[in-house]
Amino acid sequence: MFSTSALVAGVAILVVLAAVAIFLVAESLPAFLANPADISSDGSGFWGLVGPLVFGTIWAAALALLISLPLSIGIALFISHIAPRKLAQGLGYIIDLLAAVPSVVFGLWGITVLAPAVQPFFVWLVDNLGWIPFFAGPVSGTGRTVLTVAIVLAVMILPIITAIAREVFLQTPRLHEEAALALGATRWEMIQMAVLPFGRPGLISATMLGLGRALGETMAVAMVLSPSVIISFALLQSQNPTTIAANIALNFPEASGIGVNVLIGTGLLLFIITLIVNSIARVAINRRKAFSGAN
Repeated sequence: MFSTSALVAGVAILVVLAAVAIFLVAESLPAFLANPADISSDGSGFWGLVGPLVFGTIWAAALALLISLPLSIGIALFISHIAPRKLAQGLGYIIDLLAAVPSVVFGLWGITVLAPAVQPFFVWLVDNLGWIPFFAGPVSGTGRTVLTVAIVLAVMILPIITAIAREVFLQTPRLHEEAALALGATRWEMIQMAVLPFGRPGLISATMLGLGRALGETMAVAMVLSPSVIISFALLQSQNPTTIAANIALNFPEASGIGVNVLIGTGLLLFIITLIVNSIARVAINRRKAFSGAN
């Protein structure tokens, strides 16, 4: 019974994934084949419209991962190897609780609390570091920028990466840690030599799961960011690139005809991006396991 139920569950996942892929491809074909003038007023067509959305999706997710990953690894190491047991348990519960907070709550927090709080800091960045293209002005007067969205997304994916990294670090063989300490290594050197190398495949998996959450996040991005279909690396301006998921959420209720197919086509691209990210993670993990086995 167990083997049969496991087989059915595995097949069901593949069937659902195939059904989603078939639906996206079938509904996206009209957008791919449509007259460019019917999709955009400037005649750029589907690919001209979707290019900035793909850029905004990857850009916001990459910024969020850049902010969240070091914090998540540090928190996971603190909980697993540094903090006292009682403090580690309490901090672990708090981090896990963040994963249960709805996206709309993070969006409200980003609008009402985070954006006004960071806006003066954005002004300082533009005044002092405006010569760097990332911090070029004019600065947003509301603080609702792509950097603000990245911070919100970083907070949202932090519990995912932290929880997996913590469990992976705790699985480090005790003998490896004791051997490093016996050779005279400090606690940090022991973490460098024993814990981090052992947990690298798990860290890759945690990172990709967090990145997948950031790529597909909808409500928080739609609420915080003022959408603009542009390509820009500036982090502090009021005109910022939006993401595929947020664009679908904002425009789908009013879309009709070919507009629906265009939005579904952008969803297909998001599906492909997520699939590629997960495939890269799987290849990296398998290579790491093969390398460890060879050693």
